[in-house]
Parts: sequence; C-alpha cells; structure tokens
Amino acid sequence: MSSMAAAMVALDTLTLNIVQEIHVRASLEVTFETLLEQLGPRNEVMNGTAMPMKLEAWPGGRWFRDLGDGNGHFWGHVQAIKRPTLLEFTGPMFMSYPVSSNVQYRLSETDGGTLIKFHHAALGLILDDHRKGVTGGWGSINERVRKAAEANGSFAAGGGKKQ
Repeated sequence: MSSMAAAMVALDTLTLNIVQEIHVRASLEVTFETLLEQLGPRNEVMNGTAMPMKLEAWPGGRWFRDLGDGNGHFWGHVQAIKRPTLLEFTGPMFMSYPVSSNVQYRLSETDGGTLIKFHHAALGLILDDHRKGVTGGWGSINERVRKAAEANGSFAAGGGKKQ
C-alpha cells in the first residue's frame, strides 16, 4: 500500500461525516422549537426509552445528560444559535474518548414547510460500534423532530397554511 493510500485509510478511521436532509411540514419557528424540545427534555434512545437531556439554548450553553446528584454525561456546547435557522454544537457528543465533533442543524423555509440540513462531522478515535450506530441514531432523533413538529403545526398540502 502506498503511503498516500495508507494515509487515506488512517484518515477514514479517524473521521466521521453524516449528512441528512429532513423535510418537515411545519413552519420554521415550530420546527426549531420542536428541535430544541426533542434534543432536550423529550430526547429518547432509538428504542423509545426516555433519555432527557439538558440543552442551554444560548452560545456557550451546555448540552448534557443530567443523571442527578452532580452526575451525567457532557455531549457538547452550543457553538452557534440563530433562531430559527441555526443550531450548532461542538464537543464529544455521546463518545467518551478522544474525539471532537461539530453538529449542525440548518433550517430554511421551503414550499409547504421547513428543510433541515443536518451535518455531523467528527475527528478522533471513533469506535466501530459508534461509527455503525451513529447514522441510525441521528436518523431516529431527526425523524422524531419531524413527526413532533408536524403534529405541533402541520401545513395543508400545497397551501402552506397551518391546519
């Protein structure tokens, strides 16, 4: 294997890049507020078990799992927030080892609702189990955001008006 090929293999084992687009039939504002709820107090694991998180929705705010009595798991800091179009985190996320992540939720208005562009990029010693599960995990969270936002403020087909 050439040194360039070896470097590419090594880089692939140290990086993670997840991109998803979620089309939501709800207003930008409803979708953003639902995102904050679903990433915070209404968070769940993929099997539906509640895993409430604390999300301090301001620049520098923490995103973490509070287990009580000063115990918990830090996921990251709010790197940027611009209501209702941007929520960005930096930190280890769910990985308790040497890794740094950037997670972005970019929201924009579309005909009939909101488009969420989701991106999780990470660099570090990423375990294979996390690498295998991360796409499904984020997909599960993002699908819950979509369903909850649509239940909170859906639009009529073609009209863009709240039902």
